Amino acid sequence: MKTAPFIKTALPGPLATEVLARDEAVTSPSLPRAYPLVPQRGRGASVEDVDGNVFLDFNAGIAVSSTGHAHPTVVEAIRRQAGEILHYSASDFYLPIYSEMCAALRDVAPISGPTRVYLSNSGAEAVEAALKLARYATKRAYVVSFYGAFHGRTMGALSLTDSKAKYHKGFGPLLPGVLHAPYADPRRRASGDRDTATVDFLRDVLFRYEVDPTEVAAIFVEPIQGEGGIIVPADGWMEDLRELCDEFGILLVADEVQSGIGRTGKMWAIEHTSVEPDIVTSAKGLASGLPLGAVIARDEIMTAWSAGAHGSTYGGSPVPCAAGLATLEVIRSQNLLENSTELGTYLLEGLRKLQADQPEVMRDVRGVGLFIGVEFPDGQVANAIQNRCFQKGLLVLEAGENVVRMTPPLVLSAEEAQSGLRLFSEAVCEISEGEFSR
Repeated sequence: MKTAPFIKTALPGPLATEVLARDEAVTSPSLPRAYPLVPQRGRGASVEDVDGNVFLDFNAGIAVSSTGHAHPTVVEAIRRQAGEILHYSASDFYLPIYSEMCAALRDVAPISGPTRVYLSNSGAEAVEAALKLARYATKRAYVVSFYGAFHGRTMGALSLTDSKAKYHKGFGPLLPGVLHAPYADPRRRASGDRDTATVDFLRDVLFRYEVDPTEVAAIFVEPIQGEGGIIVPADGWMEDLRELCDEFGILLVADEVQSGIGRTGKMWAIEHTSVEPDIVTSAKGLASGLPLGAVIARDEIMTAWSAGAHGSTYGGSPVPCAAGLATLEVIRSQNLLENSTELGTYLLEGLRKLQADQPEVMRDVRGVGLFIGVEFPDGQVANAIQNRCFQKGLLVLEAGENVVRMTPPLVLSAEEAQSGLRLFSEAVCEISEGEFSR
């Protein structure tokens, strides 16, 4: 594979165009494609399409390919496990690798004290399981999520999700008992001010007029809101939320599906605070691209339910578990947490310098580690930046209403970070000249 970026055809190329035509004829139109990328193979932080064009991957399949594409350690673990046994349901039998994966997650959990783990196929399934568990363990009916949140597209997770009205359109009524509150204000973090608006709303509005807090089972929160626009709460915001939960016996569920597994320079984004959650959901980067999700919970919570209360035919299947164990080992042995911190700092500093030069087009730069968002004046500009990056061979992805996110693989090299920053800067400058110089 050539060094990224290497663009040799107009995009999409001739073979990619054929795939697009076939796709248009046979696939569900519900799939929200970003741009006409038709990937064929990947190595590290590079992706090659069917026409031989090579892209620098700064979205990692939506923050999934944590150890990069086709990491040899992960690939070897998959091959080895596939040669032994492909599947046996852990819901009904005792797979050795299932409990091994659970133990590995227990060892890195952001929760002190005994924990237990349930494995699923995806982040949405993990959220569904956490939602059921929270209600079952507390014997309470209500849950709280946040405006701008994205927790998945299955019905329970969709009820928690509140990032775009189109996700709800046509599917109501959704799950009863789900309430929403304002998330953290990104301007508070930028100013260094304490952000108490969320807790004030919960106390003075939601818990006064909508529901008694003693009937709330859990508050589901992304420690850094992903699809909502890479919003990093101000210092103290999560601590205030934890204090409120403790006051009323409410479980705090940290959705780390996108922000976890080293994305922010720590194994879990919530570790950038002093808060311990009661339940954690994980997926995306957990198995470097294979379908694996997880719910980690305090022992006394997870043991509240008994056999048959929840399960999954494929959740924690042997091959994804092998990939998950290999992923955690690669993150540890290759110091990928440190790499995420170092290169994330480099990218954030470079993007803020670019913002200083392009204040009309770049409204904000925010993020932690390799979980970065750049805010533009509106969605039209953000989309134009995303598409211009694609044409240049850089894969980024929109988030929220007007944000372009960067979530490259954790194995990103310094040279690749430099190339990505250069390509993004070129795209911003070109769009700026076209949009704002008139």
